Amino acid sequence: MALLRGVNLGAKNKLPMRELAAMFAEHGASDVRTYIQSGNVVFRAAPELAARIPERIERAIEERFGFRAPVVQRTSGELLAVMRENPFAEHDPKTLHVGFLLTHPTEPQLAALDPARSPPDAFAVRGREIYLHLRSGVARSKLTNAYFDAKLATVSTFRNWRTVQAIAELAGR
Repeated sequence: MALLRGVNLGAKNKLPMRELAAMFAEHGASDVRTYIQSGNVVFRAAPELAARIPERIERAIEERFGFRAPVVQRTSGELLAVMRENPFAEHDPKTLHVGFLLTHPTEPQLAALDPARSPPDAFAVRGREIYLHLRSGVARSKLTNAYFDAKLATVSTFRNWRTVQAIAELAGR
């Protein structure tokens, strides 16, 4: 599974999902499927090929569409673990989000995060995921991509819980 950051945000970074799926196929992926217009791609590929796909897709998007869209990748097993390990799963799904990180944060980076940054919101970092319970909604929260990217020195892309569930379903759980 691949999650692209920053595509089809209003008038910015337009990327038709049909063309994105074709790019994945051109680079060796099979059984390529997309979910909604925000850059969620489920595909099959041998592990050695799958490891090269993010870089190839990022380069192809930049060449064809003229913007950079980081690609964060997870296996179907990793996505199942994300579903199982959500510490906020008992809350209203409309308030839940997951940030998928490109790299693992270090202990000093994690220590720099402020749990009181955006009350009444809460977050928990588990491996390469940030689980968010945004009681006041995304628009009011100070727990943003920019905040986590700066503090954790990585790239993040966030999905609401319903999207995570739909992608897992598409991946065939």
